[in-house]
Amino acid sequence: MQWRALVLGLVLLRLGLHAVLWLVFGLGPSMGFYQRFPLSFGFQRLRDPDGSGPVGPPGGPAWLHRARRGTEGRLESPPEPGPVPGPGVCGPAHWGYALGGGGCGPDEYERRYSGAFPPQLRAQMRDLARGMFVFGYDNYMAHAFPQDELNPIYCRGRGPDRGDPSNLNINDVLGNYSLTLVDALDTLAIMGNSSEFQKAVKLVINTVSFDKDSTVQVFEATIRVLGSLLSAHRIITDSKQPFGDMTIEDYDNELLYMAHDLAVRLLPAFENTKTGIPYPRVNLKTGVPPDSNNETCTAGAGSLLVEFGILSRLLGDSTFEWVARRAVKALWNLRSNDTGLLGNVVNIQTGHWVGKQSGLGAGLDSFYEYLLKSYILFGEKEDLEMFNAAYQSIQNYLRRGREACNEGEGDPPLYVNVNMFSGQLMNTWIDSLQAFFPGLQVLIGDVEDAICLHAFYYAIWKRYGALPERYNWQLQAPDVLFYPLRPELVESTYLLYQATKNPFYLHVGMDILQSLEKYTKVKCGYATLHHVIDKSKEDRMESFFLSETCKYLYLLFDEENPVHKSGTRYMFTTEGHIISVDKRLRELPWKEFFSEDGERDQEEKFVHRPKSQELRVINSSSNCNRVPDERRYSLPLKSIYMRQIDQMVGLI
Repeated sequence: MQWRALVLGLVLLRLGLHAVLWLVFGLGPSMGFYQRFPLSFGFQRLRDPDGSGPVGPPGGPAWLHRARRGTEGRLESPPEPGPVPGPGVCGPAHWGYALGGGGCGPDEYERRYSGAFPPQLRAQMRDLARGMFVFGYDNYMAHAFPQDELNPIYCRGRGPDRGDPSNLNINDVLGNYSLTLVDALDTLAIMGNSSEFQKAVKLVINTVSFDKDSTVQVFEATIRVLGSLLSAHRIITDSKQPFGDMTIEDYDNELLYMAHDLAVRLLPAFENTKTGIPYPRVNLKTGVPPDSNNETCTAGAGSLLVEFGILSRLLGDSTFEWVARRAVKALWNLRSNDTGLLGNVVNIQTGHWVGKQSGLGAGLDSFYEYLLKSYILFGEKEDLEMFNAAYQSIQNYLRRGREACNEGEGDPPLYVNVNMFSGQLMNTWIDSLQAFFPGLQVLIGDVEDAICLHAFYYAIWKRYGALPERYNWQLQAPDVLFYPLRPELVESTYLLYQATKNPFYLHVGMDILQSLEKYTKVKCGYATLHHVIDKSKEDRMESFFLSETCKYLYLLFDEENPVHKSGTRYMFTTEGHIISVDKRLRELPWKEFFSEDGERDQEEKFVHRPKSQELRVINSSSNCNRVPDERRYSLPLKSIYMRQIDQMVGLI
């Protein structure tokens, strides 16, 4: 019996030591999967925006609590708020300190984050976001058009690197087709600039051609160019014209024809592959290059369905949706039987996984995104079934830490990179593309987890004034130091604000805006940060800065924008292009062309690949209401006051 008493005594001693650490320092040793990750979140009690009391239940430190999740994942009401913490709460775990204010006590947090965001300040931030776009766009038009991108430091244009075909960082994206102008079309419309939108559309129609000897990545050409052409076409032909008069005199569906022309030039990527998974690159004149790589990433091959599906349904030609859907299903069928996970790089001929890493970032991100968004647009139940299964596997194998974001013992949750077959941790870094995931969680209503994950990425932003391309959560340091003006954190911030209406996210947006103005603005635009610590720059402004980053920042502060007020349901593509969710996109206009043996069956969406039909435009000028059970990211959900968003201790 003595050994039992000894063990019990040791256990009680350890618990006592932990209690002393919590009481004296507000911290304790980590017990979770990343014990060498000394950045603890130190969540403190947050007050309601009206200042009525702290948001969080009594009975211990506020980071131990959050709203309970009931059956089927529905959120239940949180317990009644507890007493206000005493004035002695301060130090590096406190909001005011962690977020850069250096203050103590709840008043500092209240002053900076919990109060209402004044309308005047909101208008100022909206105008700043618009000005940011205008400054980049005008300088592109003055110094770079008709080339693809702007070099904002030396005020020059940039096109494909003809001297070095292996420079894929440039050549995958730049096709010598005025990329930045094309990519920015719907941003002009959303900001209500009808005159410049009309001018830009006419420029695209009159000057842009895809008959170019350019080898581009199928994925990049699809999301940046094809998606933008389709979005602008829908805006022009919308009978409601919610953004103002964006009609083009004598418009004859030219943008839709251009989208068709580009898509036809991308189709050779889907030919001569044993799996149906497309080649990663095509030459717009000659097709797949003879020396083409047989390896492609999952996101690149499996994130084409939204744009290709829209094109098919507008034209009444199933070819494009068919090849994109076949690629998605081919990838899906290669997932691990044990974990349900997919890898990040696959051989298109053998179906062998070359890259076995499964995560939420580069190589996989938009694959998950488009499973859900394809269902929202087209209503095909198999897309939703695949997404739900994928999301469950993500929760089972990628999510580490305690079960609840702000409740229970252990470390706060984090999504890591694992081996697709075993679920074992492969490395200790996350990349900036993963910051899109909270926004995707908003789309499916998993708002509480989205709040928690967003806080992690925002904490990193607060430390550097940007998101490093890779961040090592174990070493607390960037692994890859550049920041190319990516939009993912801004996108999630915008979607979380639409879901919660909590002014905290307006403060986050203001912080991001001010960081971009301070660290990235140069003579002729906004430049990539080469090094997030010393803030050295690279002479490049990628097109997504105008098509996504500026757009989401603007919409965050423009509460009266037609996107939020028009009554039309909208969805954004992975490149941020706006698409009205129209009942017509849920119809299959090519059904009449199928013979009996060309109908659907259980194994394939279509038994036989249909022949490309003569170009036929489906009237898309009216927007219809969505099916009632569909979710929309901008649908205001019940406001969920954040009781757990805090920074990692010692970040500032």
